[in-house]
Amino acid sequence: MDEHSQSQANGAHAGRKPPLAPGLHIVATPIGNLRDITLRALDVLREADLVACEDTRVFAKLASHYGIAAPTIAYSDATQEAAEPRILRALAEGKRVALVSDAGTPLVSDPGFRLVRAALAGGHPVTAVPGASAVPMALALSGLPTDRFFFGGFLPAKAVERRRAIAEAGAVPATLVFFEAPHRLAASLADLAELLGDRPAAVARELTKLFEEVRRAPLPDLAAHYAGQDEVRGEIAIVIGPPGEAAAPAADALDTALRTAMAGASVKDAAAEVAARFGLKRREVYARALALKREGAS
Repeated sequence: MDEHSQSQANGAHAGRKPPLAPGLHIVATPIGNLRDITLRALDVLREADLVACEDTRVFAKLASHYGIAAPTIAYSDATQEAAEPRILRALAEGKRVALVSDAGTPLVSDPGFRLVRAALAGGHPVTAVPGASAVPMALALSGLPTDRFFFGGFLPAKAVERRRAIAEAGAVPATLVFFEAPHRLAASLADLAELLGDRPAAVARELTKLFEEVRRAPLPDLAAHYAGQDEVRGEIAIVIGPPGEAAAPAADALDTALRTAMAGASVKDAAAEVAARFGLKRREVYARALALKREGAS
């Protein structure tokens, strides 16, 4: 623990609120319910000299609710080039800068990593105020194993890239967590069901909000349910159980699956997709795919 973090901790342990120290403070904000914010987060946001936020209009709602008057600067994928030098200059002047995202913990599928790296490279203190995050909440509500999980962020929007990402993640021996946009939920669940089979899963929607919903079922059932939905709204997380100890497929079934996959993809991608589908080691499936390709060329 560095001197900055130690002094903050000592003040907290002594039962008093220490003055906010200069540096970059990564602050978690609510993911829906405005009451899901910590007292320490409010202290930091009220005392900050500058708040870097993904969207100033979104942060304004939280600021208005809790009487936060700190000046703001937009820091997003679109504005980071212009905003980063201003933020680093403020840090160099000894200012106290808070970094927030639109919802939840910054840097979790949100911009901010580059700013944190630049602040550290500049020798500025960096600390974090923990709080709400959709990832552990969705995981906890899913009813699926929580001892090991893989967070894959948002699945790619394009079908080919999405299927490749699913195939790669499918072989990970852990519970999987993805974010998804409402208008792509049905397509993503269809691909997940096709590539990962009947793994148990959950779709968590609008967490902490009035219409919070967690639907738990095997992937094919979830895919069928949301395929018939005209409109799905809200922030969505998909949680998928780890691969089970599935029986090895018959050699003919494996070869057929590989030939079908290779008709529309490279050998590498086809092997990854089939390995994820059958729960096999990618290296062994890749070797079989290469053999089949050589047989077809001879």
